[in-house]
Amino acid sequence: MGAGHAHKLYREGHSPVHALPPHCKLAATLAFVVVVVSTPREAVWAFGLYAVLIAAVAAVARIPAGFLLGRLLIEVPFVAFAVLMPFVAEGERVEVLGMSLSVSGLWGAWNVLAKGTLGVAASVLLASTTELRALLLGLQRLKLPPLLVQIASFMIRYGDVISDELRRMSIARRSRGFEARGIRHWGVLAKTAGALFIRSYERGERVYLAMVSRGYAGSMPVIDEVAATRAQWAYASTLPVTALAVCLMGWTL
Repeated sequence: MGAGHAHKLYREGHSPVHALPPHCKLAATLAFVVVVVSTPREAVWAFGLYAVLIAAVAAVARIPAGFLLGRLLIEVPFVAFAVLMPFVAEGERVEVLGMSLSVSGLWGAWNVLAKGTLGVAASVLLASTTELRALLLGLQRLKLPPLLVQIASFMIRYGDVISDELRRMSIARRSRGFEARGIRHWGVLAKTAGALFIRSYERGERVYLAMVSRGYAGSMPVIDEVAATRAQWAYASTLPVTALAVCLMGWTL
């Protein structure tokens, strides 16, 4: 799968969560998110318990609360959408602090905020304790279509290369006195985007030909075979199994 590639979300550590095989963590995270989404929105207490479970995993993984909360800012657009729901939704209205809000909108906003925040928190924990290369190996181990894994691998590997190319083009424009100040400069920016696309396409062709010349036949060789023991699967399943028990209680109460 190639050499490792560090990312900003990853936090190096030697905790039991870091040591788990990546496919175990991927499966556990997906199962946890499915359970959270399946929980009835009226079971408010259940979401509180889910938050406690996330906090417990973060503590075991030695992920600081500030680090986790800072990465949750990615869901701000969804928060903005949720805040608008009580104002625009129809149906029964209720007065809150002098404002007329929709009851169904309030429940909808709570549903989006609670489930979205927990899902993002679980994903951040996964990314914080698993390197990108390990995640790709985990996806491959879980039998994700090889083509999708390869696309993700090249996207990760060459994303920074394309960003650096765009940065150099921007520096070249500014060194020649160009500053985009309005719509009349959009043409220049469009040409820049076109040039970047052509360069990226040509780079992709060169990389592909280089791979073919080295024996590439549609699949990447697996250098590190990642396996998991029953104990590791049992340890990883603690989070989704506990969440499932909470979810079942939420449906029965």
